[in-house]
Amino acid sequence: MTDFDFGVIWTSLPFLWEGLQLSLWLTFLAVIGGIVLGTLLTLARLSGILPLALIAAGYVNLIRSVPLILVIFWFYFLVPLVLGRPVGSFYSALIAFVLFEAAYYSEIMRAGIQSVAKGQKFAGQSTGLGYWQIQRHIILPQAFRNMIPILVTQGIILFQDTSLVFVVSLRDFMTTSSIVARTEGRLVEMYVFAALVYFVICFTGSVLVKRMRDRMAT
Repeated sequence: MTDFDFGVIWTSLPFLWEGLQLSLWLTFLAVIGGIVLGTLLTLARLSGILPLALIAAGYVNLIRSVPLILVIFWFYFLVPLVLGRPVGSFYSALIAFVLFEAAYYSEIMRAGIQSVAKGQKFAGQSTGLGYWQIQRHIILPQAFRNMIPILVTQGIILFQDTSLVFVVSLRDFMTTSSIVARTEGRLVEMYVFAALVYFVICFTGSVLVKRMRDRMAT
């Protein structure tokens, strides 16, 4: 460590920042898309409509049974075949992340919805509200409040998983760090720096989750 070169990190910051931006942007879009699709899957599973419930349950169980990197490969090669035209590495990866994360968010949502007292549902029915109205106006707002810490935790995991997009030639933060490490011959410096960046971001998220839980408990 006596010849640790900070200069290579400093001169490579613009390139590394581009990779970090891609990782953060992909994480943000995948979280939003995963929550929306996960909510729909949960409502379908709890709707009482057997075909919808079976399809949603089958989807969730299938996706949760395969590794994320395999899902990325699926959509990188299959989406262009289905659409009949190339869609690019970023959008293929984004679709894969959204569909993969939706399965996990669906389970989080289901637990959150089931944590709301059943009396809330009965109260909505007594006022003449339908299933979707009860979910929208009564159940989901309370469930989301209970689920926020877990949703943020899943987002942190998703940010770490964005490092897998190197398999479709996307230059995320981990990939740009590896490129600089190999090009400059400074593997120790770059991988230590990458580890510190991941630690700072994930630790900050963990502190945020803890504060949310403490506030909700209070």
